[in-house]
Amino acid sequence: MLQINGLSVRYGPVTALHDVSLNVSAGEIVTLVGANGAGKTTLLKCISGMLAPATGTVSLAGESIGGLPPEQVVRRGVAHVPEGRRVFPGLTVVENLTVAAYALGYKDRQIAEDVAYILDTFPNLKRRAKSYAWSLSGGEQQMLVIGRGLMAHPRLLMLDEPSLGLAPILVEEVLHVVADINRRGTTILLVEQNASLALMLAHRGYVLENGRVALAGTGAELLKSPRVMEAYLGGVEGGAEVGA
Repeated sequence: MLQINGLSVRYGPVTALHDVSLNVSAGEIVTLVGANGAGKTTLLKCISGMLAPATGTVSLAGESIGGLPPEQVVRRGVAHVPEGRRVFPGLTVVENLTVAAYALGYKDRQIAEDVAYILDTFPNLKRRAKSYAWSLSGGEQQMLVIGRGLMAHPRLLMLDEPSLGLAPILVEEVLHVVADINRRGTTILLVEQNASLALMLAHRGYVLENGRVALAGTGAELLKSPRVMEAYLGGVEGGAEVGA
């Protein structure tokens, strides 16, 4: 589905990504692992149109999307949920879900059906449908922004650090939601600080180091890699099972 070939991105004189190539097949969860500053967020921004590549190509289902503005990338089936729980605090849960759909030009009936689907997917949000976003817990806010991304009917959903700042029990809850979304048919590209859980969840993964792809393999292969274990897993295998 997603093909990236020879991608480089620069911030002025600084090259943030160096000749990155990777792919995400339809139906997969693919995880990007790496330290802060490795280029993970930059890569997602380039795919979603927030940054223009200096070199290389980004294609979705065979169609070039590299350099397109974000609104056109969304219309082609890519939704990007950025790092941080960026809710509209003065709007209710339902209003947060509908605002993006109206911006995409969806009709009222379609929006109502989509909101009902999202609320069924996230029971906590359904119970708080009329609550203002500022009053939600951190986990509920994260589920709200994921739900808002799903309102765009994405073929590819990109999630940047969805568990950031959450308590461990909420981290597992959010990643269980990610697994469920994937089981329902949405392809996912995931950046996640909890490398152990993310790789357990993923079909495949890539390790970025200093803006380059350093390792690639299945989630299970990367979990067993001594290099990954030492750098990102505290030197040991572990973590609760997710999405089983």
